[in-house]
Amino acid sequence: MRRIQERSVNETAVATLIAGGVHPLLARIFSARGVVCPSELELGLEAITPPTTMSNLDAAAHEIARAIQAGGRLLIVADYDADGATACAVAVRGLRRFGALVDFLVPDRFIFGYGLTPALVDHAVARDQENLKKPIDWIITVDNGISSVAGVARAKALGIKVLVTDHHLPGKMLPDTLIVNPNLRQCQFPSKHLAGVGVMFYVLLALRRVCRDELLWPADRIPQLADLLPIVALGTVADMVRLDANNRRLVAQGLERLRRGNSFAGLNALFQVANLNVRDASASNFGFAIGPRLNAAGRLGDMGIGIQCLIEDDPDRALDLAQQLDAMNHERREIEQEARDEALSQALSLLESQSKADRKSLVLHDSRWHPGVIGLVAGRLKEQFYRPAIVFADDNDPGRIKGSCRSIPGVHIRDILERIDTQYPGLILAFGGHAMAAGLALESARLDEFSTLFESTLADFAGPEQFLQQLDTDGPLDAQYLKLEFAQRLAAQVWGQGFPPPVFINRFEVIAQRRLKERHLKFTVRLAPGSPKLEAIWFNAERDLDTQATLAYQLSINDWQGRSSLQLEVVAVA
Repeated sequence: MRRIQERSVNETAVATLIAGGVHPLLARIFSARGVVCPSELELGLEAITPPTTMSNLDAAAHEIARAIQAGGRLLIVADYDADGATACAVAVRGLRRFGALVDFLVPDRFIFGYGLTPALVDHAVARDQENLKKPIDWIITVDNGISSVAGVARAKALGIKVLVTDHHLPGKMLPDTLIVNPNLRQCQFPSKHLAGVGVMFYVLLALRRVCRDELLWPADRIPQLADLLPIVALGTVADMVRLDANNRRLVAQGLERLRRGNSFAGLNALFQVANLNVRDASASNFGFAIGPRLNAAGRLGDMGIGIQCLIEDDPDRALDLAQQLDAMNHERREIEQEARDEALSQALSLLESQSKADRKSLVLHDSRWHPGVIGLVAGRLKEQFYRPAIVFADDNDPGRIKGSCRSIPGVHIRDILERIDTQYPGLILAFGGHAMAAGLALESARLDEFSTLFESTLADFAGPEQFLQQLDTDGPLDAQYLKLEFAQRLAAQVWGQGFPPPVFINRFEVIAQRRLKERHLKFTVRLAPGSPKLEAIWFNAERDLDTQATLAYQLSINDWQGRSSLQLEVVAVA
């Protein structure tokens, strides 16, 4: 049973927002998410945070401009998730508009692992020699590189310059090279939650300014970049970074262009295979439909297919690539389901062997699990048991395993790994990540040792209150707002990670109910006798409802046979 709590509201901020023209109910909703002034709700292109305060951005722009003018060859090294793929696509599309000679490479996660490693650098050089390509002058990492100390050193030893563009938290050691990352300790850029694709977009903005204002390139050589925003929006949502004001603007601008039809063949094709109308594109489409199809390539095979889809301009070729991604996503679901079922069984056995109240983490391993789905499985376990979960699969190197971590709010998973690494040097072979998600590698023989240490170290970072699952609501909704028009007004906003859609809670009379596919509950309610009837649905309903029920719900829009109607989507029953 989840504790249901109403979000606190800043009444001063509410008054300020209302005075600025914000609808009173929306003002309360926004205030509960930390918005204090109307300017934070401005979603126009001109409101995007300027790049001037991001450390090393101008230096990076000058270096890239010089490389382009000298005819240098640039190699983009990308991560193999949706953020890495979109960041790579933005880099390739954008740099080519400036006249750059640019190519890309994504490490095979099963051979090279994560990021710019020495082996990957050697592979890139050997590949180009074999294909008689011009030697690489610059490597530009996107969505990775902040921990690639050895890989950067190897590239520099071979005479290759490296620009790291990343958003992951820096470790104790930084690569000895030029780095653009809003999370560098000295960086004053206010929007710390940019995804990797957002960082690369800012690099292009800085390059455009330098070429236009300082190098005085002719006007016909200065490209427009705003049309890249649909790809920026996709990567931002798919990477589940916090949607602060600046990220909301990037996403809103990308969605606006998508809905107007100003997009690319590959992105349109991904919407087509997902049976979605690009004219009705939403952030949830990116998170639950398009992002997973893109991620499937990196999880099961070659993310190069996903990147090629995003940079392909021929509609037929783009559709073929999108269909390949769709097929991979179906395969990924099957593999994930099998691993999830096995992990669930392991988790239940682990919790049964100890007191559920005492065991605060889940650390699991199975040699049969596919490395590409362990992050998804960890996420499912975290949601089901509301505990930090780490799921390990075998690595390519004999005797090694690699794990994917997912955490709960208030428990900083990367800080826990760093503490263990500091106190027990050599136990963790490699690690990196965020507060809520991280990855690591171990010797398989030391898994039990690590599991014990992780559980004990976790106690230093999380008290009992962190393990009490809570559902935050925006309180009761007045009958005047239980209408389609208000649901549409809410749907027009940008919601997502760190800026969740509103959840309301009311006591309803349940008039009728029926089961759909034996899992979901479709029913009709009303606030009071004589008030309008409302349609509602509870997915994966735990039980049937009594004649009176307190429901926590979101306002949703049910589109059926060309007709839109209001529907309450239940998230919890009190």
